[in-house]
Amino acid sequence: MSRSEDPVARLAQQIAFIREADKLKGVLRRSYLFEEDRRENSAEHSWHVALMALVLVEHAEAEVDRDRVLKMLLVHDIVEIDAGDVAVYDLAARAAKAREEVQAAKRLFGLLPPDLGAELQGLWEEYEAQESADARFAKAMDRLMPLLHNALGGARTWQELGVVESQVREINRPIAHASTTLWDFVCEALDRVVAEGLLPGDAPPGPER
Repeated sequence: MSRSEDPVARLAQQIAFIREADKLKGVLRRSYLFEEDRRENSAEHSWHVALMALVLVEHAEAEVDRDRVLKMLLVHDIVEIDAGDVAVYDLAARAAKAREEVQAAKRLFGLLPPDLGAELQGLWEEYEAQESADARFAKAMDRLMPLLHNALGGARTWQELGVVESQVREINRPIAHASTTLWDFVCEALDRVVAEGLLPGDAPPGPER
């Protein structure tokens, strides 16, 4: 905050953003909660992936800044207030949504004081670009959470979407780019789910790890 800035006006902008962010609680995702027969919302997802990053950061392949990763994950889906959520396996819908998200980011982060808005939008853009180790680990967490919901929760969403093993492996490849340890865990989990008949086996030939 600059010395010339009105602290009352600044606080009003911050509260306006916080109030708008509350709408993320109403955006439903495809994943079901582990212990309940309902889908999670995007606010729950953002909290859970941030918590997961806090717990799993030691498994990052490259050195990452934990605090920056947490900030990215807390804001990475806020654009869904305007753009909504689509299935990660629907590539056409994701491409269309990406254009909407750029405008959503401008509007939402524009509610904040300029310095704070620029910081958070910069983190969101870094996450989207996937060019830094921090962003890649954050993306791995974003992919890992719904995978766990399926692999440990009966593969319900995968079955509803009609996806097969090769699609699941490909969509979740960002995990491999961030952590060998976590990718090995994912491969073992997928092998188990396929063996149990919960996910159709259609893995590409050759080694997966």
